[in-house]
Parts: sequence; C-alpha cells; structure tokens
Amino acid sequence: MGFTLYTLLQAAILCVNSVAVLHEERFLSRIGWGVDQGVGGFGDEPGIKAQLMNLIRSVRTVMRVPLIAVNSVCIVLLLLFG
Repeated sequence: MGFTLYTLLQAAILCVNSVAVLHEERFLSRIGWGVDQGVGGFGDEPGIKAQLMNLIRSVRTVMRVPLIAVNSVCIVLLLLFG
C-alpha cells in the first residue's frame, strides 16, 4: 500500500468524519469545550479555543449532508477497485 493522493484524500475524509460525529453535550462539554465555555467579552479577540470550537460547530453544521455523499463514493470506489 503506497502513499497516493487517494490515501491522502481518505485520511482527510476520516478526519472530517471524526469532527462531524462529536457530540457537544456528551463529549465536548466534559472536556470544557461546550457552548458556554468559549464566551468572551465584547471587542475581545477570540482565542484559539473559541476559534476551534467555532470550526467544529461549523463542520458539524455544514458538512453533514456532503459527507454522506463523499463517504458513499469512497465506499463504492473501495468495493470496485479494492
């Protein structure tokens, strides 16, 4: 198994899948990354933690439906070409 563009694409899809399945109440709030933990004051620059929480929330919102299609295509390609 060599390092190809397809394996790099699969690794990226797996990383996006892992972010998409994170549950906010069950997992993220336990480690201190819930909705209420990242609130800053008005005019303050958001920190790294707040930016990562926004990224996770955005990926979970936007990428849910496209990930179904991308995962299906990857499964079909793996079944056809091994």
